[in-house]
Amino acid sequence: MKKNQRIFLYITSFLAGLSIMAVEIGASRLLAPFFSSSQIVWTIIIGVIMIAMALGNFLGGKLADKRPDPKYLFFRLIIAATWVALIPLVGKYIITGIALLFALIIKSNYLIISAFFACLILFGFPLMLLGTTTPSLTRYCISTHEESGKIVGTISALNTVGSIIGTFTPTFLTIPYLGTAGSFLLFAGILLVLSITYFIIYFVEQKKEGGPKPPKKEIVTDSITTSVCILLFILSSIFGSRGRVAFWDKTILYEGESLYNYLRVYESENGDIHLSTHVLIGVQSTKFKNEGLRNHYHDYALVANYLVEPMDGKLDILTLGLGTGTYPSQQYHYFKDSVNVTGVEIDGKIVDLAYEFFELPEEVETHVDDGRHFLVNGAGKNKKYDIILCDAYQDITIPFHMATKEFFKITKDHLEPNGVVIINMNMFSDKPGSINDYLCDTAALHFKSLYSVVAASNKLLFASDNENMISLADQQISNEPNVYVQNFMSLVLPKLEVYTPGNYILTDDKSPVELLGMRIIDDIIQEELEYYRKLLREKGLKGLLESLLSV
Repeated sequence: MKKNQRIFLYITSFLAGLSIMAVEIGASRLLAPFFSSSQIVWTIIIGVIMIAMALGNFLGGKLADKRPDPKYLFFRLIIAATWVALIPLVGKYIITGIALLFALIIKSNYLIISAFFACLILFGFPLMLLGTTTPSLTRYCISTHEESGKIVGTISALNTVGSIIGTFTPTFLTIPYLGTAGSFLLFAGILLVLSITYFIIYFVEQKKEGGPKPPKKEIVTDSITTSVCILLFILSSIFGSRGRVAFWDKTILYEGESLYNYLRVYESENGDIHLSTHVLIGVQSTKFKNEGLRNHYHDYALVANYLVEPMDGKLDILTLGLGTGTYPSQQYHYFKDSVNVTGVEIDGKIVDLAYEFFELPEEVETHVDDGRHFLVNGAGKNKKYDIILCDAYQDITIPFHMATKEFFKITKDHLEPNGVVIINMNMFSDKPGSINDYLCDTAALHFKSLYSVVAASNKLLFASDNENMISLADQQISNEPNVYVQNFMSLVLPKLEVYTPGNYILTDDKSPVELLGMRIIDDIIQEELEYYRKLLREKGLKGLLESLLSV
């Protein structure tokens, strides 16, 4: 093999490794709006890719022995590149269909099964083809036994270096600036250009050397296939990033992505504005068109203002998980002259959206930081607060390091004497051993007085060392000058029930929050979709579709 040919194959090894890891990172971003970005989903992505790579390695070796000509590898890379390029165009439709299908037919492990099949269908085949690269290149490059070790080492090293760069590039460069769709198209384009370049060089050298020409039928077939692949790439480049992820939603005011989340701001029929970091389920923040106190957790959480007696006339309040600031907005609306509110949000883009769409009060002191880091090493490490709201728990993407006994010890250390910690759990479940029990029992290790209340689909825990906080609240509510607020709080306070802790404890070493959250999701899906399952059983798929289309 000529030196320049071998160098080209080495470059191929590098770019294949780059593309494999870039596609893996992109897969996590594509699946996250539907299934979250939890450890469970990451495990599925890595597992599916490793399966595909193993099959590709095995297949690549066999194919290279059978046809020791690099053109067959580059033809496989063209197919893989085209498949990856089509993901921005069709991926959201495939994932939505799979998610809805499995929601109807399974009753447990929904997240695992649906995410696995979505990942397998979208990424299994192209990554298997990419997995054929290393064994094929090894077969093509080795001509003598004496140089085999050096060649294998070089190919493996370049593939690994490409993988390293492919790990960092999407996260810090292409996804922030091009988006997920643009990233898929970029790396698909790299593979496509690489493969077409090989064929151009191949045919030019064949013509120069006067070697045997491939059969005309093979040339025509390969040319048509390559032309179709290029056309599909162009179509996906034009239309792939135009459609919305939530393509059925006509009420979207903003859809985009940040370093941490898929983000969707939409307006409901009654004029309320919502933020969701998922496509199918869940609302993270809401701005109501009409001001008022409702049966929502952020309104119930305001009762904590009466469970504490401020030392300097104003309550210092910290919100870990600011979101778009529904809770701080309510604080300043009803208690503007008696509160100072600090909000911590890890996603800076969400803070931007809070000001743009949700009218976050300018008085809120905002920090873009991780909640635990803020308390330990950030701007809040030397501060104490009267009220700390832990509002960073959403579905199964609960940050485990903010759900452990070590974290709640840190939280308590940042409370004023007799201060209150509020824990908002946004997936209520009354089954023993749920994630709610774990969060409450773990927090209870550090506090003497515990009260819980259910607010719509949320559960709140109020934890303090002040064993007289209910009587204090009763007294302070009776002196509330705003009659509207007084009446509402008078209804909320009696709903607080003494919480008796159990032994469900989370630690920094052992905190399986994703698995615990997944159990509740299975229950929610089973309850919400039982009507449609029954319809499917009784009237079949046609009856189900007719019912859905008539809604």
